[in-house]
Amino acid sequence: MWHFLDIFFVIFHTSLILFNLFGWIWRRTRKLNLITLIMTGASWIFLGLLFGSIGYCPFTDWHFNILHNLGKTDLPNSYVKYLADRITGLDFSSSLVDSVTLYAFLGSLVISIFLNLRPVVRRKRSEEEE
Repeated sequence: MWHFLDIFFVIFHTSLILFNLFGWIWRRTRKLNLITLIMTGASWIFLGLLFGSIGYCPFTDWHFNILHNLGKTDLPNSYVKYLADRITGLDFSSSLVDSVTLYAFLGSLVISIFLNLRPVVRRKRSEEEE
């Protein structure tokens, strides 16, 4: 069962990360993308303050508990580092992975906000012109 849950979390969590990064591309998923980005940021900040670690993600916590039950130890603080190391077999720098993760998140958030607000601004402009 633990192996099944491990695979589930790798697929689910990785899919969520990819959706956060690229969900703004498709018009139909832009609102949901903005919601998941806001929830991710809120988790990192607010749950992070509550649990004592900025960047806290409950999915990472749950997955790492599963990995502990599978006997895995010495897990990094970052799920993205864990995933990059697991996929490539390399040992990436934690600070590099954290920086890339933060900047990619912020970039996706800015793009998502812009693309979600653009129709609202256009609508208001056209209403003012009428």
